Amino acid sequence: MKMKRKISVYAAAVVVITVFYSCSTVPFTNRKQINVLPSSMMLEMSLTSYDQFLSENPPMGADTKEVQQVKKVGTDIASAVDAFLKENGMDKRLKEFDWEFNVVQDETVNAWCMPGGKIVFYSGILPVTENNEGIAVVMGHEIAHALARHGNERMSQQLAVELGGMTLSVALQEKPELTQQIFLTSYGIGSTLGSLAYSRKHEYEADRIGMILMAKAGYDPNHAIAFWEKMSAQGGPNQPEFLSTHPSDENRIKAMKKNLPEAMKHLQGTKPKPVKM
Repeated sequence: MKMKRKISVYAAAVVVITVFYSCSTVPFTNRKQINVLPSSMMLEMSLTSYDQFLSENPPMGADTKEVQQVKKVGTDIASAVDAFLKENGMDKRLKEFDWEFNVVQDETVNAWCMPGGKIVFYSGILPVTENNEGIAVVMGHEIAHALARHGNERMSQQLAVELGGMTLSVALQEKPELTQQIFLTSYGIGSTLGSLAYSRKHEYEADRIGMILMAKAGYDPNHAIAFWEKMSAQGGPNQPEFLSTHPSDENRIKAMKKNLPEAMKHLQGTKPKPVKM
């Protein structure tokens, strides 16, 4: 019994030390957050998972109109992220991102961004986005999750729940399949464990940051409110997967309207992108 207590105390001490050295600030919102998982390991898992996903779901050809639109909008917003990090002395964060944008032929209404800027749009979401502005809404929101390191926070919580706080390296060795599944569901990919998704706090934060990012890239953030109102109208028992992992409600849309003036300030001085139908 004493030995178990000693081990528990030791484990708690390790967690406290890790937390102490892993505290950071979320860009734009300045919220203090705790990331207990090494960024390097998260990026390694991201690259492996992304490559595996694409091997099982071949991306659409680069010469298609839909792919060109997604890549163009993605590059615009990624450039805005890179510029922001440079302008605010966060150059070290730049190495976390190796942007890649793909579209897969799948009627599911969904899109996601893994750590490192590995992004996939499902073809099923494009009729909902309708044009470049709509794509920018989804792209900005998903990239915001990656920029804010929400996945690290979410996976840290799930490791504690599912694996009793086991470190990521040990979890990968002893329970690789479960750990991989936790990683994927933390980003809205797959549903074996149910949709973990992000907390409401993360969603509000991604909405706010996403609107700013699309504005900095030259896309009108007013379209974000219209998009989420349309998505909200598609709720109910048959709601799209994208909506189930990104809950939309009246309060959330109110918050977006409140954040609109802040986002519009970032649009000033930029040249709005032409809308392609």
